[in-house]
Amino acid sequence: MRLTRALVRRPSPNFADGLTQGQHGIPSYNVAKAQHERYCEELTRCGLQLTRLPTDVHYPDATFVEDTAILTGRGAIVTRPGAPSRLGEVESVREALSELTPSLGEIVAPGTVEGGDVCDLGGRFLIGISARTNEDGARQLAAILQSQGYESTMIDVRGIPDLLHLKSGLSVLDDGRLVAIPALAGRDELRGYPIVRVADRESYAANGVSINGRVLIARGFPLLEAALASLRYEVVTLEMSEFRKMDGGLSCLSLRL
Repeated sequence: MRLTRALVRRPSPNFADGLTQGQHGIPSYNVAKAQHERYCEELTRCGLQLTRLPTDVHYPDATFVEDTAILTGRGAIVTRPGAPSRLGEVESVREALSELTPSLGEIVAPGTVEGGDVCDLGGRFLIGISARTNEDGARQLAAILQSQGYESTMIDVRGIPDLLHLKSGLSVLDDGRLVAIPALAGRDELRGYPIVRVADRESYAANGVSINGRVLIARGFPLLEAALASLRYEVVTLEMSEFRKMDGGLSCLSLRL
């Protein structure tokens, strides 16, 4: 399916006040802003028209818009983030999406779902159970997807060290091939899919974005870049250092439809 639109939100000046495990240092707002703009430029080069949401200092994590909705070929499902400080991010995304695609429903309490835990495998959705997405939310999401004719499978990733979301260690390429860290590559839930395995030392790069024939990955991970190039993918590398410091990746920064 060819993508045509994306929602993005530039990081706010208090971006460094957001949630993080703090393993990679304190981010620079100015550098993050420049990296985000470069990311937006690349989305445009991939053929996407951007809807830019305003920054909001009340929600320093709001640049990670992917967590607030699940997009399918039939419409949008609004999520309920598992981090209480992020609940207020949802409404502005809901309003923006209402002008672009039909609403299919939303996750309600006590359920929680963050978009970083939901991976579209091409009509079948993989729903990660994590510190941010609970069983109740996953069941609600699965029911909404089923009502629209989509299959889904739950996968518990809570036992994988340093994995915030399912898609922190997994991405899907346009042709259905997966990119996955070792801890996910051997899971039964992924059986039958061709997989590009990511070396442990390059695990951050597993979170990439495939858009209209191009594959965007984080810069500085030569093994994965070479593996993808050898399979004849058009690979684009982007500097993501400041977003990595806040536990975010490439997919987190946009909602693509």
